[in-house]
Amino acid sequence: MDYSRYRTLAITRRGPSDSVLDIQMRATNGKLPTAGHEGHRELTEVWRDVSADDSVRVAVLRGEGQGFSGGGDLSLVQDMTQDFEVRSRVWREARDLVYNVINCDKPIVSAMHGPAVGAGLVAGLLADIPIAAKTARIVDGHTRLGVAAGDHAAIVWPLLCGLAKAKYYLMLCEPVSGEEAERIGLVALAVDDDKLLDKAYEVADKLAQGSQSAIRWTKYSLNNWLRQAGPAFDTSLALEFMGFAGPDVREGVASLRDRRAPKFGG
Repeated sequence: MDYSRYRTLAITRRGPSDSVLDIQMRATNGKLPTAGHEGHRELTEVWRDVSADDSVRVAVLRGEGQGFSGGGDLSLVQDMTQDFEVRSRVWREARDLVYNVINCDKPIVSAMHGPAVGAGLVAGLLADIPIAAKTARIVDGHTRLGVAAGDHAAIVWPLLCGLAKAKYYLMLCEPVSGEEAERIGLVALAVDDDKLLDKAYEVADKLAQGSQSAIRWTKYSLNNWLRQAGPAFDTSLALEFMGFAGPDVREGVASLRDRRAPKFGG
């Protein structure tokens, strides 16, 4: 598999027999990875390639720079509010991103540090073994932007941390530290910041050395819990993208650009 075509993802091999694929979301301007038009598409597509690549046993997803992921690029969000074709395309990508991660037959380990928001967070929390630095800041920022919490939220948050916690964090956009995320079951492990990548590679190497059929079939079986939540996810995604055509998201984008609190109407 030729991964050189990916421009927003730095993809290398490591681990036993180079069977661990290291996928790093590139930082924008050396700060945080953000998903623009190209980045959103590539993060959607890469899981199909991972699934089809017989030389890969495990994938590790991590971010570059100051955090795991910084969310959607505001220019992409702006285009979605103004262009029906862009909105339709990104809706398909958002749907496929969730299902591609769920249906990828290789186990995925995520290593989240710093801010973890947006499309990167989708893959980070849907990973089979999500690992966070204790100081990581996990935020689902949809309602702050003025749209419903779609993406991965409805399909996985209630299952991982319960409905009450999911409603609290998703409706209020409250940040969750890595340490708290482990306590409530949102991630598998929280570790000291300087041990994050070592732990992710340790878990990945152990998975790569295990019985591949047993591990992959276990993932497939367990992910039927997520597939059962498909109708709830599809509804949330439809409502999210309906919101991108409404007035609140324009105020949400403006408030982010102006670095101020949003003032939503009635």
